[in-house]
Amino acid sequence: MKGRHQPLLRRRDGHGARVTSEELFFDLVYAFAVTQLSHLLLHRLDWLGALDTLILWFAMWLGWQYVCWITNWFDPETPKVRGMLFAVMPLTLVIAAALPEAFGERGLIFALAYGAMQVGCAGWSLWDLRGGHPLRMNYLRIFLWMVIAACFWIAGGLAEPMMRRALWVGGVACIYISPMLGFWLPGLGRSVTSDWTIDGGHLAERCQCFVIVALGEAVLATGGGFAEAEHWPWVLVGALAVTFMTTLTLWWLYFGTSSRAATAKIEHAEDPGAIGAQFHYVHALLVGGIVAAAVGHDLVIEHPLEHTQWRDLLALGAGPGLYLLGSTLYKRVVYGHWPLSHLVGLAVLVLGLPLGLGQSRLMVEGALGAVLLGTAWREYVVRGRRREKASHQ
Repeated sequence: MKGRHQPLLRRRDGHGARVTSEELFFDLVYAFAVTQLSHLLLHRLDWLGALDTLILWFAMWLGWQYVCWITNWFDPETPKVRGMLFAVMPLTLVIAAALPEAFGERGLIFALAYGAMQVGCAGWSLWDLRGGHPLRMNYLRIFLWMVIAACFWIAGGLAEPMMRRALWVGGVACIYISPMLGFWLPGLGRSVTSDWTIDGGHLAERCQCFVIVALGEAVLATGGGFAEAEHWPWVLVGALAVTFMTTLTLWWLYFGTSSRAATAKIEHAEDPGAIGAQFHYVHALLVGGIVAAAVGHDLVIEHPLEHTQWRDLLALGAGPGLYLLGSTLYKRVVYGHWPLSHLVGLAVLVLGLPLGLGQSRLMVEGALGAVLLGTAWREYVVRGRRREKASHQ
């Protein structure tokens, strides 16, 4: 980009921006948020509980996403940017702590803290870009969209639960859909993704770090439930092994078959801004699937031999299904075509899930894990053959 150099912006020298310790430290707050969301869903396994968790999950993901874009443009190792990150962290802690009662007595606290975080981060970026930098108009549009969204959040915090849900869906829509429109506003036009000087490798690595954070929550759910059991019979040990293998397969589906290719895809894209935006949209499904899978693991560890009802069956299948859907879309973005292994895996999961009704939770979890494992193995074989074929050409 042309324009006056800003001392807080990262320098694009062709070597790629690395993920800093400041960013990794910042992500620890979201490890707590992921835990809070999985516990919220675990204790409210009904349609309203699922809806509330979904709304709050998108809010938390989008909060992290916008900070991620800031640290892609601004250098977190400069004192001012580092100070901004560390100032946002306690605010995010308040937001995460309020999650279980966000649709109860702490709704306004959540809304005020969330609105302050979004508007504050965008306003800070806008202030630093004063002086005619090309990114300034982009952040002016973002700032105004955050203000609009904050009105929905605060109004929802003052409203009754049902109206709160409607208003907060509006707040999510403002910050989720506005990038698709280039943050268009009357009189200000729209931003163009080709003008966003993002570092593709950094953005891909940041998404990968968040996947690790979410997988860590799934491991904690498994280990925590096992540790709390008074006795460790063989069936509980088996439940521990099955749930851990499911988590390991989730890791393999992501890191074993696509993470390096994803980094290369975004680094060599003609319009890395557009690919980066797609990455963030798809990762909302991927990480949401891991959160839901952690809830299923809790259920299996708690009562592995209990026969499933529809509520249990949907809770167990939601995580793997959502994750596999996200992984399918992710690989569509990375490789440019639909992965047949994932489409078959999704079909088997959806069509086969009703057969688990009345079976033990452990058996259902094992079957779901087998579908994921078969999908991951097939994808690994296919990618290996294609790499071997390319090396001989």
